[in-house]
Amino acid sequence: MNELELIAQAQQGNKKALAELVKLYEQTVYNFSYKICRNKERAENAMQETFLSMVKNIHQFSGQSKLSTWLYRVVANHCLMLARSEGKYGFTSLEDEDALIDEKNIADWRVTPDKVTENNELKELLDKAIQKLPPDYRIVFTLRDVEGFSTEETSKIVELSVPAVKSRLHRARAFLRNELNGRLGYERT
Repeated sequence: MNELELIAQAQQGNKKALAELVKLYEQTVYNFSYKICRNKERAENAMQETFLSMVKNIHQFSGQSKLSTWLYRVVANHCLMLARSEGKYGFTSLEDEDALIDEKNIADWRVTPDKVTENNELKELLDKAIQKLPPDYRIVFTLRDVEGFSTEETSKIVELSVPAVKSRLHRARAFLRNELNGRLGYERT
């Protein structure tokens, strides 16, 4: 059964179709929520809330966008609500990163230990800089530069105009550039 058929059946109350949609998008929703929340428990919470919202509101899905676009919007909203309810923007570092590692990946033996160390240090610096972004900017940055969505797709997901997305993305990138330049000892421009 294809996705459109699953959606149609889920909208008619078919619980198996709903379960299949959850299974289909479970990893995508978790990965995205983790990238925004930066914490395993919060990501799991956001994922559960997202699928609960999907179950309750699947009948409202109009099909004007892809289901994944709709789910990204729901995840983003739940992550923002979590951040606001905690009253802070701080998130944990990479200690939960193992949760995202696919066990089927095989090590690349061409990578030398010094490159791994260098990459890990850069990843940690970037992660710390991303943590300092307000969630609204972090979501736009993650959708565009990490997930690879277009500006138009991002604007639909976060329900902002294209110019607003471009502005937030520009500000997020400028902030990250200045943060990294400062950490790496480069002069700020």
